[in-house]
Amino acid sequence: MVLLPFAGIILAALHPPGAQLNGLSIPEHWSWQTLALAWERGNFTALMRSSVLISVCVVPLALVLATLAGYGLTVLKVWGHKTVTAGFVLGLTLPIELIVVALYFNLREVGLTNSYLGIILAEVALFMPFGVYWMRSHFSNIPDELVEAARIDGARDIVVLARVLLPISWPAITTLSVLYFMWSWNQFLLVLVMMQDPERRTAPGGLGLFVGQYSTDIPLLSAAGLIVITPIVVVYLIFQRSFVNGITQGAIKG
Repeated sequence: MVLLPFAGIILAALHPPGAQLNGLSIPEHWSWQTLALAWERGNFTALMRSSVLISVCVVPLALVLATLAGYGLTVLKVWGHKTVTAGFVLGLTLPIELIVVALYFNLREVGLTNSYLGIILAEVALFMPFGVYWMRSHFSNIPDELVEAARIDGARDIVVLARVLLPISWPAITTLSVLYFMWSWNQFLLVLVMMQDPERRTAPGGLGLFVGQYSTDIPLLSAAGLIVITPIVVVYLIFQRSFVNGITQGAIKG
């Protein structure tokens, strides 16, 4: 049931452009030209470059901030950590549709609209509530004796994090990385509002315009959709084992 829609997209993308399809059908003549044509007409070279640039910047920055915040709130128990944690949890309920207009005007005042930096900072901020909650839940399951033993040996707080906690936190970090990459890559509304230059929009944003132009050409639409979702599938397959371990770890210990 899960793989059938993907199979339908792949088979449709291998039909010649403009072919009429009725449901799931195997092409009589396999046409790889449809993928090349979709890439060219959708200007996916520029769009994929923008998507990769934004995702590569968002994922590590959001990971570092979420890890540091989770460590500070859970292990260091900084002043007001309960209130700050409640604020992050409240942020989980805040939909992007509710704040995107206000966010646009705020970023416009500081000259960060129609720029990659504005989108990167906005996405990092939007992803932070879940990331902090995720890392806080992970660190709360680590035995206090492990941290105390490191401190008895004279380790500073940053050393405890870098040499004691991070090496045993890779499943949680890898899972969060994959989720961050998926969310950043699929971000549509935020990029559509913040980036007015069509040449600098991301692949999902370009796909939205592509659908409006070629709404009747099913093979071409399927090829464009396949181009956009392929990076996510590849990243998941590469980190599949760590991703599943992180999800399972959170389910069991949570």
